[in-house]
Amino acid sequence: MISVTDGDPLLIAHRGFAGENPENTVRAVEAAAGSGGADWVEIDVSPTADGDPVVCHDAALSGRGGPLGTPADRGLTDATGLVWETDTATVTAAEVLDSGETVPLLATLLDAVPEHVGVNIELKFPDGGPVGDHAGGTLDPDALAARRAAWRPFVERVLETAEARDGDLLVSSFHEGAIAATREVSNVPVAPLFSEAVSDGLKLARRYDAAAVHPPIDAVRGTPFFDASRFGDADVVAAAHDAGRAVNVWTVETWYEAARLESAGVDGVIADYSVV
Repeated sequence: MISVTDGDPLLIAHRGFAGENPENTVRAVEAAAGSGGADWVEIDVSPTADGDPVVCHDAALSGRGGPLGTPADRGLTDATGLVWETDTATVTAAEVLDSGETVPLLATLLDAVPEHVGVNIELKFPDGGPVGDHAGGTLDPDALAARRAAWRPFVERVLETAEARDGDLLVSSFHEGAIAATREVSNVPVAPLFSEAVSDGLKLARRYDAAAVHPPIDAVRGTPFFDASRFGDADVVAAAHDAGRAVNVWTVETWYEAARLESAGVDGVIADYSVV
């Protein structure tokens, strides 16, 4: 369960420990849940042109360098096109980072996660393309109603699949529309992701009674990584804990970062590597 803890922070495998495994694949989550020792796995879920939830971070099937030292002109997969404009058969046949693994359906990946390991689903790219929500921001009532409605069909598909699995589940997103739609159709715990204003992230957490907040590493006050020029006097850990919400921080790369974050009182580290 995602909650405030006095013990060691939860180890949350970012895309199935993307620094050491082909990200968001069955192999990645099997390794993360097994020898990687993850308490949770974090995955990215977006729709294909057929509306099927697949596990893929990028909007495009190609066009960016990946982890594991791949060159900048190497695409995430050997296919091309935007995920939400591409049929399911093509997306799920796309090979990820020359690994022999392909982009999985959400249902297929969830079958590979043991019951004792929680799953954090990050919702991405509904409604046939990128949404207009500002990452980490809040929406006015009219915009919120429109974005919640746009997200709802995809959210329903995702939750129908995910809630059939035994084990802990958390839904996170940078987009208020996604969190609002999740709250509208389910009691599954939610967590707003944000990269800018802490106040917006905390406001969304209050609005949707979130179980946790997911700030970036440089938003955590009391660490060497804190960026006062961006976050001022904000103390996201104290504010979240005062409200009974956990703080899970992204993206953690080293044992040093993890140790400093633990000292600052965070509840989970969303990490690219299993040894942090």
